[in-house]
Amino acid sequence: MKTYGIIGNPLGHSFSKQYFTDKFQNEKIDAQFLNFEIPSIENILDVVRDNPTLTGLCVTIPYKQEVMDYLDDIDPLAKEIGAVNSIQISRKNGKTYLKGYNTDIYGFGESLAKFIDGQKLSALILGTGGASKAVATALKNQNIEFKSVSRTRSKNTISYEDLNEEIISNHQLIINCTPLGTFPKVEACPDLDYSSLSPKHFLYDLVYNPYTTLFMKKGIEQRAKAHNGLRMLHLQAEKSWEIWNS
Repeated sequence: MKTYGIIGNPLGHSFSKQYFTDKFQNEKIDAQFLNFEIPSIENILDVVRDNPTLTGLCVTIPYKQEVMDYLDDIDPLAKEIGAVNSIQISRKNGKTYLKGYNTDIYGFGESLAKFIDGQKLSALILGTGGASKAVATALKNQNIEFKSVSRTRSKNTISYEDLNEEIISNHQLIINCTPLGTFPKVEACPDLDYSSLSPKHFLYDLVYNPYTTLFMKKGIEQRAKAHNGLRMLHLQAEKSWEIWNS
């Protein structure tokens, strides 16, 4: 029986185990999916060594960038982005070979296209972690201009303090790539003036637990459209499955 899994910390919020367990049951696949909540990225080596039937791994917060140092090969797109969320594991002649991919680009890009339905928008990306890099690439692929927002201003980012009414009005797609609002800390949300939102705004939250985050609720109160990250996760999970079994 093949084994698949996910590494991250924490993993209490992760949907992957349930998703793949259901998939295996529904499609009568002889496999299991395990959570590997590891305290440090170095522990990925223990996970791979101690699970000889491990064939594929999802990678989540906070290891999407750190994991790259532990791979034998990285898909050019993932290397360009600087973040990996899926690892194909192969074993031959007593050697283990780990190759990293990024399926977040595909998942986000496909779900975003359906959400905004051809509207020409400028975007704000909230957060600068591994997920934001995949989001930025997907936006470039769809010719959507964007600004990145971080807690501190830099050459390539603006700060939350810079988010005045004019900037918010001129960027009608706002994407939360931070973990703010994730269960159990559901009363958190990105720091921006939600009263500046309008019915012309689209709020996309990569968080999917809870189903409707505070970020989304505050947008809906201003009659903006809101979307969570669940569809993105389904799409990127299926893309990972395709890679693991190729």
